Formats: sequence, C-alpha cells, structure tokens
Amino acid sequence: MNKEELISKLKTIVKPYIQDEEAFTNLSENTDFIKDLKINSANLVDVILDVEDEFDIEIDNEAMEKMLSVKAAMEIIEAKLANK
Repeated sequence: MNKEELISKLKTIVKPYIQDEEAFTNLSENTDFIKDLKINSANLVDVILDVEDEFDIEIDNEAMEKMLSVKAAMEIIEAKLANK
C-alpha cells in the first residue's frame, strides 16, 4: 500500500470525527488529529479502533499514545502491517 492509499484510508476513517472541515480538506502527513482536525481524545480512541478494524491490526497502548498525527498513524500502521 502506498502513501496516498494510506492517507486516503485515514481520511475516510477520521471524517466522522473532525471538527475543522478546512483542515480536513488540506489533510496531509503533517496534520495533527487534535490540534488541526479538533478531534477530541474520546473520539481519537474511536479513530484508533476504526484503524484497527480497517487494517486488521492491534495497536498497543504505547503506539496509541504516539498516534496523534497522520504521519505517526501511518508509521504505526505500516510497522504493524509489516509485522503481520
């Protein structure tokens, strides 16, 4: 899966939780889920659960704490997929 496909899947996953439509439209690797998209911490847990379902991976607590931006999410997903 290439970078664009991964970002596209992440956009689909986070869309129901965003509070800032403009930031979502400009979503990139550098987008922060909380600061830019205004996703609250409870919804961030939902995003992580949706990521686990979408990619059939398990995200441990340590990785969960780091998953605050698109780039971090991509790195975690790629690492988990590589270890499957």
